[in-house]
Amino acid sequence: MGKRLGIQILVLTAMVCFVVNFTAYLQHVAKVTHLLEGEDTLGLLRQQEVPKESYEAFCKYEEDSEYSRYSYLFASLTAGQKGKEELEDYLELLYQYQPKAAHQFERQERAVWGDLEYFPIPLPQAGSSLSTSFENSWMFDRAYGGNRGHEGTDIMASLNERGRYPVVSMTDGVVEKVGWLKLGGYRIGVRSPGGGYFYYAHLYDYAREFEEGDEVKAGELLGFMGDSGYGEEEGTVGKFAVHLHIGIYVNDEAGQEVSVNPYWVLKWLEEKRLRYAYG
Repeated sequence: MGKRLGIQILVLTAMVCFVVNFTAYLQHVAKVTHLLEGEDTLGLLRQQEVPKESYEAFCKYEEDSEYSRYSYLFASLTAGQKGKEELEDYLELLYQYQPKAAHQFERQERAVWGDLEYFPIPLPQAGSSLSTSFENSWMFDRAYGGNRGHEGTDIMASLNERGRYPVVSMTDGVVEKVGWLKLGGYRIGVRSPGGGYFYYAHLYDYAREFEEGDEVKAGELLGFMGDSGYGEEEGTVGKFAVHLHIGIYVNDEAGQEVSVNPYWVLKWLEEKRLRYAYG
């Protein structure tokens, strides 16, 4: 009697485990099937809510895996999980049922994260009181030029003085756009090797006479933080406090530009800062 009861308990336990695992499997399949059916996935990718600890864990995951850190990254965003095993189960289904989407998402994450080297504002000389700060102002309301969402992160200066803080390139790349914009003031846009477009706006001036097509290196001086912009006339200043607006953009499969949230990128780069002789 006791032996029969033990067998029944084992069978029942096995059935419960099967149901739990099969339910989890179906949930994964449902998420994979749902990809590209609406704006949910695009919204998650644009938000890029990737804490520093998670990204560094993904870097370790890839060391002994067939998947890259960028695969783990988008899988975490879309599946809402962080554990290696769970993410790999999800990725296996994703590459099986949605290979085109999987490769697209991996390429986009690589474009955002793959070429990053330095925080855009170097540390000042030792003993200086100058500092910077930023918050997650992604898609905050903006009114100038029409109601719109803020597609970027503003790095604010503790000293409201244009031309004091140097701005360096976060990546290697090629200058794609440079010069005056009504909204962005004096700006420069750098296309990184992986395809990300890194946009630096409201500059006081440039480090040199950049031209479209010029190559730049990560850490190279691009210009100085300012308050240019928000005016039809080139050279307009004084409409807001001195700061650097950072924007990051990637292209989708159709070649359409998609903005992503730079806040998490900047949080990760905070400890990757050069030191320049200013103060």
